[in-house]
Amino acid sequence: MLLRRRKPRIHRVRHLVPAVTALVAAILLPLSPLGTAPAHAAPVRESRPVYSYDDALRESVWVDTKLDGDADGRTDRVAVDIVRPREPARQGRKIPVIMDASPYYSCCGRGNESQTKTYDADGKPVLFPLFYDNYFVPRGYATVLVDLAGTNRSDGCVDIGGRSDIQSAKAVVDWLNGRATGYSAATGGTRVTASWSNGRTGMIGKSYDGTIANGVAATGVKGLKTIVPIGAISSWYDYYFAKGAALFGSGPDGLADAVESDAAHGRCAAVQKRLVDGAPRAGDWTGLWSARDYVPDARKVRASVFAVHGMQDLNVRTKHLGQWWNALADAGVERKIWLSQTGHVDPFDFRRGEWVRTLHRWFDHQLLGIDNGIEREPMADVERAPDQWSTDRVWPPSGTRRTTLRPAPGTTPGVGVLGTERARPGSVAAFTDDPRLSETDWAADIDRPTPAKAGFTTPPLTKDLRLSGSGTVTVTATPSTTSAHLSAVLADLGPDTIRDYGGAGEGIVTLDDRTCWGSSTAGDSACFKVTAADTKTVDSTVFSRGWADLGHWADARKGRPLTPGKPYTLTLDLAATDHVIPAGHRLGLIIAGTDAGLLEPPTTTPRLTLDLSRTSARLPLVGALRADGAAPEAAREPLRRGIRTPHLDAPLPHR
Repeated sequence: MLLRRRKPRIHRVRHLVPAVTALVAAILLPLSPLGTAPAHAAPVRESRPVYSYDDALRESVWVDTKLDGDADGRTDRVAVDIVRPREPARQGRKIPVIMDASPYYSCCGRGNESQTKTYDADGKPVLFPLFYDNYFVPRGYATVLVDLAGTNRSDGCVDIGGRSDIQSAKAVVDWLNGRATGYSAATGGTRVTASWSNGRTGMIGKSYDGTIANGVAATGVKGLKTIVPIGAISSWYDYYFAKGAALFGSGPDGLADAVESDAAHGRCAAVQKRLVDGAPRAGDWTGLWSARDYVPDARKVRASVFAVHGMQDLNVRTKHLGQWWNALADAGVERKIWLSQTGHVDPFDFRRGEWVRTLHRWFDHQLLGIDNGIEREPMADVERAPDQWSTDRVWPPSGTRRTTLRPAPGTTPGVGVLGTERARPGSVAAFTDDPRLSETDWAADIDRPTPAKAGFTTPPLTKDLRLSGSGTVTVTATPSTTSAHLSAVLADLGPDTIRDYGGAGEGIVTLDDRTCWGSSTAGDSACFKVTAADTKTVDSTVFSRGWADLGHWADARKGRPLTPGKPYTLTLDLAATDHVIPAGHRLGLIIAGTDAGLLEPPTTTPRLTLDLSRTSARLPLVGALRADGAAPEAAREPLRRGIRTPHLDAPLPHR
């Protein structure tokens, strides 16, 4: 599936309300001793740190979600910790909000250093994880951190991307706009209003947090002006399954158990049971998954979207990005994107300086209405090699076309070729599922006949070949047993130095030095450990993959037992990518069974026979792949070194 590049419906700010105009003037222009902007002052294109962070207001509010997730007879309240500059409120000016709604503020922490919220003896917030408060509060923004229902100091229950999770954050956006009720305490207390807020809210967050931003935007809530989802989920079914094939050894109940508070453990048993019952491990689509699929509601999105994703993220895979990006494009949503070569990593840890500058300009434009030109700059930044970036005016780039490549037998038995010609009828390739082997094992042996995979390669390329977007692989396979899982991967066959996305840091290494981004207090430092690219020299790179259960051949949402000896045709969705295969390298397509460490094996050990005349790959190529007749016999090469796949038996959607 080719990713789409529809012209966005850009929400331009024509007239800001007087309070916002006054605030912008105050934080953009240098002040004279009397506090007025000099007549000769040139316009400044960014907000400046003119407010005291040390003297900022720090407070907690509990917002009523109007839901009773734990069925205790009281509507649930979620805890909202706020830090905002004191000066605008004194002067009667209202300010915008940067919000991060998360289940991780007490259980797991945020950021590379796993920071959690801290409070003083009176329960007043002290440490706000990450740099958003340190950097943006002095520049005239409020930072709002929301504990999802059932986590940290919030009431209710975690429901893994469902109504309770989304309403936890949406209710806060409503409260910031005067449409919901806040209180000074978790129970009882006095009513609290957000009289200091102008209602303009930007949501940001990595992983689960960014997923909540996607979900809230998909409600179309008024006041949410932009979201910045980083490595975020767009459909929870696709987090746990790939067309019926289980990707992890546990379901959403396991994640809920990991993130919910101790108090929630005792009151949320019924919600846990619904998560178990609604997410059968057979991989069929249920109503639970429909309620956690944000893609169909992209048409409701009012906010702009600045998406960030690691192209080698094997936790929240880029399938989530691809289908969300397409849906947003169809809806005409204003979009920007960064694609890195990392795994599940925050841009603060792979491109720190440029990230802070870009995020600053993005929020200034989206929330303060500053005409800094960011919306007219290239839409996409793509990492081509460790710390080397390119840009594209639109993404995928102009000239990207779907191109069909086809596998065929080669001159060496068990070693196939990949080109534009259809294989002759009757051409086959066979393999036996071996759950011990992964995609890197297959790529290392692509030029050798091995029993666990079918591999096909192009000749060495005469010029660079770029793949940009999402592809598909359609196979016709005959199983020997009643169940079978399939994997399809694309590999760049040639030496390279890449980020070690399979390492502990998923492409980064954390150093001891620190850099500071904003202002600090005794309890909340703006200084964070420096990171650097963690690189590895390899002989092959798997850059896109897709999985499926063959039993879902007729219906992606419902599986059925297979009849041994009967052929089935199924299409696997490849995760979105943007990869350049250099001239001299080869493109490889591998079709196999269980991808060890990423895909759960089927209940049997099948042997699968591929009908090559009815097997093909539809890939998003920039330009055309020129084929000079049949591909030549591949030269025998030594074992290729690749990235070892990280095993994700018990995942959490964060690094």
